[in-house]
Amino acid sequence: MSTGVIIVLIVIVVGVVAAPAALALRARGATGGSGLKRRFGPEYDRTVARHDGDTKAAERELGERVQAHGSLREQPLEPADRERFQARWAAAQELFVDSPREALTDVDQLLGEVAGARGFPDVAEYEKQFDALSVHHAAHVHGYRRVHRVVTTRTNGTPESQAGTEEMREAMLEARALFDDLVSDGSRGGNGQGRGGRHSIGAFNKQALKGS
Repeated sequence: MSTGVIIVLIVIVVGVVAAPAALALRARGATGGSGLKRRFGPEYDRTVARHDGDTKAAERELGERVQAHGSLREQPLEPADRERFQARWAAAQELFVDSPREALTDVDQLLGEVAGARGFPDVAEYEKQFDALSVHHAAHVHGYRRVHRVVTTRTNGTPESQAGTEEMREAMLEARALFDDLVSDGSRGGNGQGRGGRHSIGAFNKQALKGS
C-alpha cells in the first residue's frame, strides 16, 4: 500500500472520530450556561428564580426544553387563518374595555390555537406548548404565561385571581407581542394589522385607558 493511500486513510479515520466530538461540543455550546442565557434571555432568569437561584437545576430544565422542542419547525399560516386570528384578537382587544377578564380568557385560548396552528403542541397540553414556545419565542412567551395565570387562577382566591385592570392590561400587551410573532411568518405588519395596524398596541393602550 502506498504512502499516499495510507495518509488518505488516516485522514478519513481521524475525520470519522472527530465528527461526533465536534457535534457534541456544538450541542453543549447551544445548551450550556452561556448558550442558554443567549437563547432564552429573560426566560433564563425567570427559570433560575423559579428554582430558587439553583442555576444548575434551571439550566437542566431549559436544556431539556431545547432537546425536546429545538428541532420543531413552525408551519406557515394560511392567509385566511391569519385574518381570522387577527379578527379574533381585535375583538378581544375591544372587549377588554368593558370586560378585561373575559378578554384575557379569549386571548389565552387564541394564543393556544395560533400556536397549535403553527405546529406547536396542542393547546390542551399547555405546559408542553409553553415549553416549546419558550424555545422558539423566548423574548415574548412570558406574556402567554401571565395571561394564562390570570385566567386559570381567577376563582381560587390566589393573588393572580385578584389582578387589577392595570395588571391585566400589561399582561395583554405582553401577550400581543407573542401573538404578533406567531401570525407574522417573519413579516411584521401582515395585512396592515400588525404592530402598526388599526389594532396595534398603541390603539389598545388608548382603548384600555379610556375604559379604566
